[in-house]
Amino acid sequence: MAVIVPFESQPAGSIDQLVELVAADMERVNATILSRTGSDVTMIPEVANHLISSGGKRLRPMLTLAMANLAGYAGEGHVKLAASVEFMHTATLLHDDVVDESELRRGRLSARMVWGNEASVLVGDFLLGQAFRMMVEVGSLRALDILSSAAATIAEGEVMQLAAAKNTATTEDEYLAVIRGKTAELFAAACEVGPVLGGRPKAEQTAAASFGMNLGIAFQLVDDVLDYGGKSAKLGKNVGDDFREGKITLPVVLAFRRGNDVEREFWVRALEQGKIGDNDLNHAIGLMTKHRALEDTLNRAHHYGAMAVDALALFPPSPMKGALEQVVAFCLARSH
Repeated sequence: MAVIVPFESQPAGSIDQLVELVAADMERVNATILSRTGSDVTMIPEVANHLISSGGKRLRPMLTLAMANLAGYAGEGHVKLAASVEFMHTATLLHDDVVDESELRRGRLSARMVWGNEASVLVGDFLLGQAFRMMVEVGSLRALDILSSAAATIAEGEVMQLAAAKNTATTEDEYLAVIRGKTAELFAAACEVGPVLGGRPKAEQTAAASFGMNLGIAFQLVDDVLDYGGKSAKLGKNVGDDFREGKITLPVVLAFRRGNDVEREFWVRALEQGKIGDNDLNHAIGLMTKHRALEDTLNRAHHYGAMAVDALALFPPSPMKGALEQVVAFCLARSH
C-alpha cells in the first residue's frame, strides 16, 4: 500500500514536541484535575488519583490544548475543557475495567481490584459529573454539545462492543463502527472544541474533528495489534488480554475471515465458547501471522494515520502543526 510509505521513510514519531509546546497549559490542567477530584468522601480522591496519577500520557487533553493553540484561541476555557476530556477518559477506563473484569491498568492493579467494582463505577460517575460541571462553566454551548454527544456515543460504542463480544461473525465494518464510538469519538471531540472556542470557520472545526477521529482509529488499531504482539510493560496490561476476554478485534476478524473451516472452529471454541487451552494464545498469534492479519491491521492503521495528517493540511505551517503530525507518527510507531 503506497499510503504507508511516508511513515516508513520517517524516524519514529514522538510526543515530546507536543508535550513541550503545551507544558504551561498542561500544568494548569493538572492543577484543575487535582482540585476537581477533591471530595469529603475519602474514597473518591483515592480511587480517582489511583488512575489519574498512574502515568498515562494525557494525550487527549494535550490534543485539546494543541488545537486551541492552532486555532489562535487566547482565553482560559481550553484548560477546563482539557480537564473535562481527561475526566471523561478516566471515567470510561474505570467503567471498562469493570465490564472487562481487567486486573491491570497501565501496569498497575486496576481500581476494581483494589476497591471493588462498585467503587470504580461510582467514582467514574463522579468524574463524569465533574467533567460536565466544567463544560458548563466554560459557557460555550457548542463545546458542551460536542463533548456531551461524545459521552453518549462512547457509551453506545461500549454497548456495541458488548453485543459484538464473542461473536466471530463480526465484520470489519461492524468492528470499525465500535472503535469509532468507543475510542475515536473522544479524540475527535477533544480536537474539535479548540477551534470552536477560537470561533474558527466551520471548515477548520471539521478538519480538527477529522484529525482526531482518524488518529483515534489508528491508535486503537495499533493497540489491537499490540495485544497479540506487544510487551506487557509497554502495553500496561497483560499481552493476550483481548484474547482471554473473548474480544473480537480487527486481527481476529481478518484471521477468522481468511481461515479454513478447522481454523474457524478454533476461533469459535476459544472466543465464543471461552474454552482456551495453555497454548491457544500462541496458536492464535500463529494464525494471525499466517493470514497477515496483524500486518494488515497495521496497514489499516497507517491508512487512517495518513488521513489524520491530511486533515491538518487546512492549517498553516507552525511548530504546533508539526508536533501534531509527530503525534500521528508516534501512535503508529508504538507497534515497533
